[in-house]
Amino acid sequence: MLDTLGEANTAALIGLVGGLILGLAARLGRFCTLGAIEDFLYSSDDRRLRMWGLAIGAAVISTHLAMSLGALDGAETAYLDRVWNPLATVVGGLMFGYGMALAGNCGYGALARLGGGDLRSFVIVLVLGLSAYFVMSGPLAEFRVWLFPVVVDTQAPQGVSQFAAVRWGVDHVTTGALVGGSLMAVSLASRRMLASPEHIFWGVVVGLAITSGWVGTYWVAVTGFEVEPIETHSFAAPIGDTIFYSMTASGNTLSFSVGSVVGVVAGAFIGSIRKGHFRWEACEDPRELRRQILGAALMGPGAILAVGCSVGQGLSAFSVLAFSAPIAFISIFLGAMLGLRQLIVGFSPAE
Repeated sequence: MLDTLGEANTAALIGLVGGLILGLAARLGRFCTLGAIEDFLYSSDDRRLRMWGLAIGAAVISTHLAMSLGALDGAETAYLDRVWNPLATVVGGLMFGYGMALAGNCGYGALARLGGGDLRSFVIVLVLGLSAYFVMSGPLAEFRVWLFPVVVDTQAPQGVSQFAAVRWGVDHVTTGALVGGSLMAVSLASRRMLASPEHIFWGVVVGLAITSGWVGTYWVAVTGFEVEPIETHSFAAPIGDTIFYSMTASGNTLSFSVGSVVGVVAGAFIGSIRKGHFRWEACEDPRELRRQILGAALMGPGAILAVGCSVGQGLSAFSVLAFSAPIAFISIFLGAMLGLRQLIVGFSPAE
């Protein structure tokens, strides 16, 4: 495959396949970050939140199995090859969660809605991708690095399984099985969840899609001759990468990120057609669009500070058991909860 397609195109194909699965999960399985939080807080329905638990558990188990088999070196991933900055994680997570509530979607959700014909999401995607680049490598990049320094190539463990291996000699697969199995057991500890095989199926499928990105890009990196990053799905900076590629394709190469983003839109399109939900939608209220643009503008920088969005930290970082993952997840949840409260009931005390 590498001889025929080349390293960059192969990585893009791997991202495309995984993205297609994630797009289908969003449309057919209703897998959605903000939707899960809204259901839990305001509808007394925790099944979609439990889907997240299943996805995390499946990703942790399969990723650590891959690590134990030599199909992935977790230390080379972006979540474990640098010193964790807790303050950046908390600030970025809160910004992302609050922005997600204002925008009505995270980056992944906006791509999925775009695949279903929602033109409002097209604006969210553009603003999110551009604002992420603005902080990642644009005018505010130096200020970000000064405010939240990044230290790479640390020898200290930056994840739970790394720490367990160094401190107690516990192998990766054992740690992954214990943590991932516990998460899946807790997620399934509900009669309502057990009675919903669709939620269970898509939760597990999403987790495996995350691992497919790690394993696929690692294989390309160690097998090919070109330098390719080891990565999996995330939807903030990769959206910016896709926008950049769309403008410079003749002098640029494809990447896993571009394949992943395009795959989610394509998968969501297929899923919406399959469900009969595809329809063109536009924003009729300028105030709503203004709020969504503000939310997207907060999500981009927030994801860069936290080193990942709701999928990047909430699933991908969790899959390698990075220390940052649960803190980022909680911060995103709290930020979204604050934003939803502002939108639904306001900040005035209840009478």
